[in-house]
Amino acid sequence: MSEMISVMMWPAIACLLLPGILVYLGLHIVRREVIFVDLALAQVATLGTCLALLLGHDAHDPQTYFWSFGFTLVGAALFALTRAKSHHQVPQEALIGIVYVVSAALGILLLSRSAEGNEELRRTLIGDVLLVTPHEVLKTFAIYVGIGAVHFIFRKQFLMISFEPERAVSERLAVRWWDFLFYALFGLVVTSFVQIGGVLLVFSYLIVPAVCANFLARKLSSLLAIGWITATISSVIGLYTAYRFDFPTGAAIVCVLGAALVLAALAAWLIAKTKAKGQASDRS
Repeated sequence: MSEMISVMMWPAIACLLLPGILVYLGLHIVRREVIFVDLALAQVATLGTCLALLLGHDAHDPQTYFWSFGFTLVGAALFALTRAKSHHQVPQEALIGIVYVVSAALGILLLSRSAEGNEELRRTLIGDVLLVTPHEVLKTFAIYVGIGAVHFIFRKQFLMISFEPERAVSERLAVRWWDFLFYALFGLVVTSFVQIGGVLLVFSYLIVPAVCANFLARKLSSLLAIGWITATISSVIGLYTAYRFDFPTGAAIVCVLGAALVLAALAAWLIAKTKAKGQASDRS
């Protein structure tokens, strides 16, 4: 038991402490119906990392982080500019997919010039959460606290552009500016967590708890509560499974989150069926 605590303590802290803001942002992403924007931004951030590695920087150098975030800002600007309703003939999700594919291909091309290219590709995909350091966890948590503070201060604007876009337009909110700020902060979250957990774990923490919550609730407070509980329980089970059976940690958590989604869908179906039976009996 003591060995497990010593090995898994900081990965557990990372997987319990950091996904909180990912779940909240995931609710925005699901409501905006741009499900793969996090994968696209994560891949754009990875492209910046690949370029930094090609320029001779180490994966953990500050220069690598700034290259990664710089590329993410470009992606944030692109997604903010292409959200307008006038682009219905080319759905934004199609543009997001193109950004993801092209960024992934460019990353492969850049890393093909590196002696450790294959290892870097694997690391960006599944991460090294088991090797996370206290410094990385605390630094990332500090970044998330700052981003959370900005979201709290401007919660009216952020919630309006995601949950009530028509109202935002009618009240003449600067939608593109707030969209850019949302995606820039979102990109900073993604950039920070990709270096710890990899692209797959970022996507799973963002989308799966949010979808589970939408199966079971409608109010924002309930959505947040269900999402956070889903992420927490799945993290604990995934971490224990990874340690017990010597599985890759990130992949184990992703699989548990997938199982949680199935259970949430089943629970939603049973609730709907029970309600339908109750309404039928009331009419009779």
